[in-house]
Amino acid sequence: MRYGRPGVLGTTTDVNDVAPGGAGVKQRGLLDRFFYLFMAVLIAGVVAYGFSFTVRRNLLSPDVPRPPVLYVHAVFFSAWLLYFILQAALVRARQVRWHRRLGVAGAVFGAAIVVLGVATAITMGRFNLVRLGSATAEADLLIPLFDMLAFSVTFALAVRWRRQPELHRRLMLIATCALTAAAFARMPGRFLPPVLFYAGVDILILIGVVRDLLVDRSVHAAYRWALPAFVAGQTLVMVTVVNRLEPWMAIGRALLR
Repeated sequence: MRYGRPGVLGTTTDVNDVAPGGAGVKQRGLLDRFFYLFMAVLIAGVVAYGFSFTVRRNLLSPDVPRPPVLYVHAVFFSAWLLYFILQAALVRARQVRWHRRLGVAGAVFGAAIVVLGVATAITMGRFNLVRLGSATAEADLLIPLFDMLAFSVTFALAVRWRRQPELHRRLMLIATCALTAAAFARMPGRFLPPVLFYAGVDILILIGVVRDLLVDRSVHAAYRWALPAFVAGQTLVMVTVVNRLEPWMAIGRALLR
């Protein structure tokens, strides 16, 4: 039997009593119960691995000192990943009351991530243009701004539908997956070609689709709407960045003045 328990933020909640019926049923029950905690840990691992290739030269020992906002952004972003793991763990431990209490603070936390992410993107764009002489700063600015848009929309919808557990937990997962783009972009090309780093984000979301097919025998509407929207947006972003399309370049120059 399954009883939905609404949460506020993070992955919510099903309490499953797996009916007898063989190993396949038990495996689906384990996948259902531990999937979102597993994904929270996996995302944290992806981010840690991706940024391990650049953290020394960009944060710990940079040749040119970085703006302070970059360090604040790194702390907030890391804290969000820990928060996401904690919320998933609380649900798995059936500590729904604490999950809800922390969810209220998480709504503020998520909004701060968006504001800080946009501020960091513009600040670092100016830094790359003026201090490092980057010839692609205006075009590259579109990537983190799109990531913040993808996160903010799915996160806001997750908050809006926090009383619908099946929808809420998937939207929170999708929103957090959107934050992994920068990590995938920093990984060696043997994993993903540089221009296709967004595929890493989509693969994480596709794991959720596979989970739905194995456990629920259908794909939830959250994935059916969000994944195509992500792919369309990501494609438009990369076409614009690679070709330096003038409509965006004009906006980028204005933002980085």
